[in-house]
Amino acid sequence: MDITPLIPEDFKVIDSYGPGRFQIGGETFEGGVLVFPNQVLVWPVADFGALEPADLAPIASAEPPVEVLLLGTGSKTEFLRPSVKAEIKAGAGLSPEAMDTGAACRTYNILLSEGRRVAAALLPI
Repeated sequence: MDITPLIPEDFKVIDSYGPGRFQIGGETFEGGVLVFPNQVLVWPVADFGALEPADLAPIASAEPPVEVLLLGTGSKTEFLRPSVKAEIKAGAGLSPEAMDTGAACRTYNILLSEGRRVAAALLPI
């Protein structure tokens, strides 16, 4: 019995990640990325501790709107400053979930397979 979830071919599935890079939908990306079901954007953020709400502007304006925002913080879990989390929640109506990048990649793929409107802001490991 095949239990692989059916994900439309044009969706951006995270195939793999490694030091400084991601493989998404068959394409390789160096550095940080913003991943949506229908597109991948280069994300020029290098330091999670310096993250500002403006760095997530493409997520706030995504169509269709994002319902789940995952933040991949690199090789270890870091947490958003409370003021930044509050601004993101007020501006985009999202409560971002921060976790290490590996967990964020796996969670993104699971939510994508469930048909959720998910986005991931990922820093490389």
